[in-house]
Amino acid sequence: MGETTGTRRRRPRGAVRDGLVAAGLELARTGGPDAVVLREATRMVGVVPNAAYRYFADRDELLAAVCAAALRELADRMAAGIARVRGKHGDPAAARRRLHAVGTAYLAFAREEPGLFASAFALPQGHAYAAPDDATGAPRTPLGHLRAVLDELVDADVLSPRRRDGIEYPIWSTVHGLAVLTGQGPPARRPRHRAASPPATSPQLHRRQPGLSLLRRHLARPCRCGRPEMGRRGTTSGCNVRTPWHRARR
Repeated sequence: MGETTGTRRRRPRGAVRDGLVAAGLELARTGGPDAVVLREATRMVGVVPNAAYRYFADRDELLAAVCAAALRELADRMAAGIARVRGKHGDPAAARRRLHAVGTAYLAFAREEPGLFASAFALPQGHAYAAPDDATGAPRTPLGHLRAVLDELVDADVLSPRRRDGIEYPIWSTVHGLAVLTGQGPPARRPRHRAASPPATSPQLHRRQPGLSLLRRHLARPCRCGRPEMGRRGTTSGCNVRTPWHRARR
């Protein structure tokens, strides 16, 4: 059995579903998760609009499949980065480089494929990001790759076994937050008075890390004691001596 297209050709049932997911992936690549629409996907595949509902109950189910496909592409990039690192398993230097390769691949994917990156996490409660890997034991998910390199760090005596349990989640959160901030910038703020910020030491770094400009501007405001203002912004009558920063230096 298959699906009838507008020209009365028939496609295998599995091919239609795979085609719809591939079409959704291309829509997400160019327009992000909002561009993933069932009707547009069916048009790209060349089947009647109602054909999509044989495989997906609604648009969110198609988006979930696209999310899984985007995560697989991210996992493939991570695997490629890990494979380029030379060194046997358990070698401390190689283990560190493999961890670095995982983070680098993650940030590169977010920078080069912003539409897929956004779509991969468009349904945070509707997708199993920690899906089990295949029967070969090789990781095939981003979380699986991260866990594998962290386990190797334990084997190489770089990471203490007591710190290993659950450490993948704060690491993933940190890298993901950096990817979002470098791609979208920090939340917009409108200060009452625009203060002149000191020039960045590296224009390239200043552009790529927008959060650094806010941090530099905040730390550069001196108070009457001559120390950087670490209390409430807008204070002009002196420093906030109750902050830990000042207490440590009194």
